Amino acid sequence: MKKCYINGLGNISAQNTFETDFLEDATVNNSDNVLYAKQPSYKELIPPAASRRMAKGVKMGIAASTKALAEANVTIPDAIITGTGMGCVEDSEKFLKGILDNKEQFLTPTSFIQSTHNTVGAQIALGLQCKGNNFTYVNGAVSLETALLDAKIQVETEEENTILVGGIDETAQHTLDLFKLVSFIKKEEDAPYSVLNSTSKGVVFSEGTTFFTIENTKKESSYASIEAMKIHNSLSVNEVGDFISNFLEDNNCEVNSIDAVVFGNNGDVQYDSYYDVSNSLFKNTAQVYYKHLSGEYNTASGFGLWCAAKIIKNQVIPSILKMNSVEPSKLETILIYNQYQGRDHSLILIKKC
Repeated sequence: MKKCYINGLGNISAQNTFETDFLEDATVNNSDNVLYAKQPSYKELIPPAASRRMAKGVKMGIAASTKALAEANVTIPDAIITGTGMGCVEDSEKFLKGILDNKEQFLTPTSFIQSTHNTVGAQIALGLQCKGNNFTYVNGAVSLETALLDAKIQVETEEENTILVGGIDETAQHTLDLFKLVSFIKKEEDAPYSVLNSTSKGVVFSEGTTFFTIENTKKESSYASIEAMKIHNSLSVNEVGDFISNFLEDNNCEVNSIDAVVFGNNGDVQYDSYYDVSNSLFKNTAQVYYKHLSGEYNTASGFGLWCAAKIIKNQVIPSILKMNSVEPSKLETILIYNQYQGRDHSLILIKKC
């Protein structure tokens, strides 16, 4: 079987990650319970007339995918696979509001057409004139991982040579109001917010998109190879250690061979205990966290994988990402672990190539 390489990256997030190399302008926002993506200028990438009709999730996806393909020096991929938890929720809200405001009459179809979850992948394909497979996974907090796993299998078995993979989620006001109502989002009175020392329920919510050019050939632009992945729907806190240990054993890897581990702590005191393996299994391993920068959304793990790939390529862990004081002697093997509300557990193992 061929190996699976990350040859290009594109990331738009609550930080300035599109136009900088690696978090040199990153800041931690402790006062807002919703973080919005810092969107770049789209006029060089999307015709203004088309841009006006696009939701921000679509525009972010087009921009991030363009950068990921350019880094890998790929013009048209063989396939496009995207993952999203909420889809184009902004247009979904517009359409539903239109139904109510117009009493189900005289509705324009634009918002409905653009509200489907596969809109981002479709718009990217139209722009590139890519006629290959185009698939979208909607699978909660492992939507991106599911898309990535599909791409990994296809690339390794040579069904396709180059696949564009991405995770996209956007915010919309009514959805945010509902999330606040059911305490998915932290309350204003809980500020200032902290990820590592939180005493409150809920998360700092956000939005963003990360795209990866996945190929079965190593290039100068290669960041890392994706060695293995695993997804599990539901675990108890006590089962996490065995879940990770068994995964490493299945892939001929020991805990002490992991140079750094990336955790998805999001500051929700009700569920961050799932990351307690940081104090047991990985107490002597360099630890990284990222959701204090990206916020939480269904495909935020893409930001974590982006960080891990950059760490391997640059051979340095920025101080803003450090969760403990362990200094690794090398940065060649990194494990990423994420979960959301005790469900949708994922492991991704990447190595220097």
